[in-house]
Amino acid sequence: MKKFCCVLLALLPVTAFAYPIDVEKHLNGVSVDYNTHDTDYDIGSITVNNYGNTPAECTVLFVNGPENPRTRRIQVPAGRSVDASAKFTRSIIKLRITLTCQAK
Repeated sequence: MKKFCCVLLALLPVTAFAYPIDVEKHLNGVSVDYNTHDTDYDIGSITVNNYGNTPAECTVLFVNGPENPRTRRIQVPAGRSVDASAKFTRSIIKLRITLTCQAK
């Protein structure tokens, strides 16, 4: 029982590191998908995958509470993936991402 409690306490900081990420997507007929990552306590990132036959122009808006939103504009070639990330001055409690894509 003591070993179980020690292991549970050792894993506690690992579980506290993650923060929730909400994504609102506006794809406008483009075949893209995404994966989000909680890179660090103040850095959030998203990987945008283009499964279509046409390139896509995407705008990613990162919002963390009262801080100014961070906007990233990316070009995603057909059949490829592109990463976008944003660093904030405060630690992230909940990250909201708006992904807007259209065909190029």
